[in-house]
Amino acid sequence: MKNIAIIMGGYSSEYKISLVSGNVVYNFLDQSKFKGYRIHIFKEKWVYIDANDTEFPIDKNDFSTTVNGTKITFDAVFNAIHGTPGEDGLMQAYFELLGIPQTSCDYYQAALTFNKRDLLSVLKPYGIKTATSFYLNKGDQIDTNEIVNKVGLPCFVKPNKSGSSFGISKVKTAAELPDAIEIAYKEDNEIIIESFLDGTEVSVGVINYQGKIIVLPITEIVSENDFFDYEAKYLGKSQEITPARISDEMTQKVGEIAKRAYEVLKMKGFSRSEFIIVNGEPHMLEMNTIPGLTTESLIPQQAKAAGISLEDLFTNAIELVLK
Repeated sequence: MKNIAIIMGGYSSEYKISLVSGNVVYNFLDQSKFKGYRIHIFKEKWVYIDANDTEFPIDKNDFSTTVNGTKITFDAVFNAIHGTPGEDGLMQAYFELLGIPQTSCDYYQAALTFNKRDLLSVLKPYGIKTATSFYLNKGDQIDTNEIVNKVGLPCFVKPNKSGSSFGISKVKTAAELPDAIEIAYKEDNEIIIESFLDGTEVSVGVINYQGKIIVLPITEIVSENDFFDYEAKYLGKSQEITPARISDEMTQKVGEIAKRAYEVLKMKGFSRSEFIIVNGEPHMLEMNTIPGLTTESLIPQQAKAAGISLEDLFTNAIELVLK
């Protein structure tokens, strides 16, 4: 029986969603193979939470815990932390130093994909199309005319490094830009402002399943809100249609691009890439390496459409790293 630490929580606005994802993993773990331990990772404390919600501190020297005088160590870590420090490379590097296998990609890939600007610039030479963008760092002069001339209106203002659509605004007039920029700066000190792509939004899951890189059935996203924001993602304000209502040819095309990105970046574990298809061309927005694993989340929906149960999905992720 292998001891599996399921890490959840984190230091960002996404911690609540991460706790839900982590508990789903915990509840669907194959108990004939694994003993799951829920580990909460917060700035102020790292603790193991037992079935009675009692907290036991984690020793950061070797990522162990002691319960009633018995020291518990872990054979592998299931990473369910969205945002920092689980999705940006910090935990990946820590576990690599300790020699403990974990289910997400390596630290460089995590840091790269977490930085939307850097990810898109690395993928550009491979022919992957993106929106037109404008970059701002905190303290830069804001010239609204210059921004509008480059990206046009409407446009999207996004924190460069954050998830779950926190801090994103859709801007329709130049006058709205300064407020939108302030909102984005609450999440990150770097901003990416992108042209509005008017097309079909799809989300493409790519995973290593039983040693083979596969593209899961694609989800089409139709938001009731102006875009696929936090409300649309988590409060039911969107329709998520799996498989997407796109031609077989387009399904193949966008799937191949997402898979190429996964392979080019030497990804491991789960990935979910977002695209908007404009005039028959998929444009990539971002890649998530710790996508939501709540029962409503897209990767679980896509796995289900592919005939993969949550238990199989999680078992596969752990068994791949234990090898």
